Amino acid sequence: MSFKRSEKLLGRARKSLAGGVSSHFRALDKPFPMFFEKARGATIVDADGNRYLDYTLSQGPMILGHSCPEILKAVRAELARGQLFAGQHEGEIRLAELFQRHVPCADMTRFSLTGSEAIQTVLRLARAHTNRVKYIKFEGHYHGWFDNVLISVAPAASDAGPEESPEAVGMTRGQSPSVLEEVIVLPWNNLDVLRRTMQRREREIAAVLMEPVMCNSGCIAPREGYLEGVRDLCDRTGIPLIFDEIITGFRCSLGGAQGMYGVTPDLATFGKAMAGGFPISAIAGKRHLMELIANGQVMHAGTFNTYNLGVAASVAAIERLRLGRGAVYRQLHRMGKHLMEGIRRIARDQNQPILVQGPGPVFHVGFTDRSAVQDYRQCRSYDGARYGRLVQAMRERGIRLIGRGIWYISAAHTEEDIERTLATFPEALRVSSP
Repeated sequence: MSFKRSEKLLGRARKSLAGGVSSHFRALDKPFPMFFEKARGATIVDADGNRYLDYTLSQGPMILGHSCPEILKAVRAELARGQLFAGQHEGEIRLAELFQRHVPCADMTRFSLTGSEAIQTVLRLARAHTNRVKYIKFEGHYHGWFDNVLISVAPAASDAGPEESPEAVGMTRGQSPSVLEEVIVLPWNNLDVLRRTMQRREREIAAVLMEPVMCNSGCIAPREGYLEGVRDLCDRTGIPLIFDEIITGFRCSLGGAQGMYGVTPDLATFGKAMAGGFPISAIAGKRHLMELIANGQVMHAGTFNTYNLGVAASVAAIERLRLGRGAVYRQLHRMGKHLMEGIRRIARDQNQPILVQGPGPVFHVGFTDRSAVQDYRQCRSYDGARYGRLVQAMRERGIRLIGRGIWYISAAHTEEDIERTLATFPEALRVSSP
């Protein structure tokens, strides 16, 4: 493959865009940030005309594939009516009603533009409800890039402190040091540590915030009984439980991870898959908490909240996902698990130390000798450099992956796509080996 035009565009971009990109994570792409020109279904085409079978899916939103016809049709129709009213429209009611119908915690809903905004809203709600400031977060969990949550996402071993009482570690220069005083960082999937902390510091804690599946670091499932145990602790103490479902919402099931696992949080955030590629996010929660927004005690605002196109895209995406009583989700889980097992089989045949784990519609692949990875510190066993070589080898063979090991499946992927991927994987694995 030739990447000359992408390289040329990157050189041009660096003269006007900081780093040549508009997101920190795009700058991390190896060997350099790529430029793309079009995408449809499960295929994306770069600036040099190279075509890729895409498992990045724009970092997750494209659950129905790129340029989904139903979504584009709905957005075009809405665009003919208007873009942004700075007032109410019926579409947002329809969308909120869909949340009420399918998301267990959604007694009431509000909409924002980004996941990071939604997280700030649920923390504000929890603090208003409890009149406390500190919240519990877990090592390796990502809740957006704002100062008060970009903490202990990927701390170095030298900074992280003891395993059962981690240090709160900021993740960027320029981050206010005062935010570290607002958070209690704990290891995830360890119910005993959480129980002791909540018993000892109950009067300080405003909320327990977590990804219900630790998608951003290893795609780690909760241990059996863990979510139920956390729910029980929060019930006993009256501390709100918040699920960050920006990734898992409308990807694992119509009800998100809370629907899949049968554990209902007090508040939850949604984004990515809910609009099939258009920017929008949601805050859903129990009525007694959401009433604090409804009666004006807690401020939630935004010029672009429920802008017409994002709402239309969300309604169209969710209506498509509802068809056939979960047929799309059965397909996503079936194909994801088939691909996961195929990768495991190929790794066994080549005697390669690969661990594959996750629910199916999203999963993680990494090089490690461990038989399972259950928290952030165990994620350090992954050989990131070796996986980077695999990503490069797959890209050279027309398959696009995310460098940190997470794979996304869409409804546009076919059985033929999965078989092509599994046919490509053995050679890419061989050439990327030390």
